[in-house]
Amino acid sequence: MYAIVEIAGQQFKVAKDQKVYVHRLQEEEGAKVSFSKVLLIGSEGTVTVGAPVIEGAEVTAKILGHLKGDKVIVFKKKRRKGYRKKNGHRQFLTEIQIESIAASGATKKVATKKAEPKVEKVATEATASDDLSSMTVAELKAIAKEKGIEGYTSLKKAELIEALTK
Repeated sequence: MYAIVEIAGQQFKVAKDQKVYVHRLQEEEGAKVSFSKVLLIGSEGTVTVGAPVIEGAEVTAKILGHLKGDKVIVFKKKRRKGYRKKNGHRQFLTEIQIESIAASGATKKVATKKAEPKVEKVATEATASDDLSSMTVAELKAIAKEKGIEGYTSLKKAELIEALTK
């Protein structure tokens, strides 16, 4: 059985009793950690893919130790310009050992959610000019379109109010 799990922002293919070096985790050495972002589980020829994660699936691991990775040298140079920069770093890592892969939620239930029709707020009729003056030009144009007034796109706010009150 194997799983693809997201640990500290990176995805790893893990199996039981496998040792993996990941970015530094906050827990202490010897502590047990569990990762719930399981993206895929493969077992005996069957593969379960999450969308994006598998609900209820979990990978547990034990922290073996914290260490620093190999030195990485970054050297930048621009030829014939005398520009040379040497920089480097060592990545902080955590060594973990996978203890178990639990696929208890491997059968994902498909929830059928009916989309509710969106209700638009449309001002149906405005009779008082005070109500019309407090509206925006876009709202006034929408009302003019509903009433079937022609040439409403080029009218200004005052002209729209006058056309709607008639």
